[in-house]
Amino acid sequence: MKLTPTPATSNMWVACPAPKPQAALRLFCFHYAGGSGLSFRPWLDWLPLNVEGCLVELPGHGMRLSEPPFTRLEPLIAALHQALLPSFTKPFVFFGHSMGALVSFELARRLRREQHPLPLHLFVSGQRSPQIPDPDRPIHALPDSEFLDELRRYNGTPEAVLANTELMQLLLPTLRADFAAIETYDYSDEPPLDFPIGVLGGLQDWKADPPSLESWREQTQAIFDLRLFPGDHFFIYKAQPQVLSYLCQGLNQILNQTSDRQPNL
Repeated sequence: MKLTPTPATSNMWVACPAPKPQAALRLFCFHYAGGSGLSFRPWLDWLPLNVEGCLVELPGHGMRLSEPPFTRLEPLIAALHQALLPSFTKPFVFFGHSMGALVSFELARRLRREQHPLPLHLFVSGQRSPQIPDPDRPIHALPDSEFLDELRRYNGTPEAVLANTELMQLLLPTLRADFAAIETYDYSDEPPLDFPIGVLGGLQDWKADPPSLESWREQTQAIFDLRLFPGDHFFIYKAQPQVLSYLCQGLNQILNQTSDRQPNL
């Protein structure tokens, strides 16, 4: 299935497969390393009726596989900032998993610095708090065999895909670029955000343990919530019903609050 741009954009950075012109709230979903906006397509059927799901697609991923991927986070955030601004025409929320959590967080901070509209809520998933250094060695420049072994630890890519030499040669540049962007990320201290942060984590996730998830509390002056689900780094699929229940409950609360503030929505 091909993603088409939202009416508010003229590029392929963000798509809305199930448009809801009268929606009161937009949910922007940011994919993980090596992923695609389509990773979240099944979720759209579960969203509250008044929420429009927008899937962010980065260069080098999904339908944009032929485009060169970013290897550094800062220029990626700058490009995203310009590409997504036309879509921030109504209240919105960010959700990001793993790399997507870091991308959505830094995009929110960029929006604040530029005094542009801000998300009402940030949902971050499977990612330690950004001020916590990664204790693991960088992997983006490892030889192919070692790099693939490291990918297996994440348990997010089927073994049949990892064993397919031809397919992996197609996907490896994007995967390496994504890990390079994450592993060269340099956190800079800024004041906490003024909107709530909801953190999701997997009970068996070796990459983002509960203490490193709890540290997201330092990134907001508003409400903070941490929820743990059964599963490893890709618990969002193993525990998908529970994850979607939590997300939709949060979105309904945001809708109610938005309606109270803007009764004409």
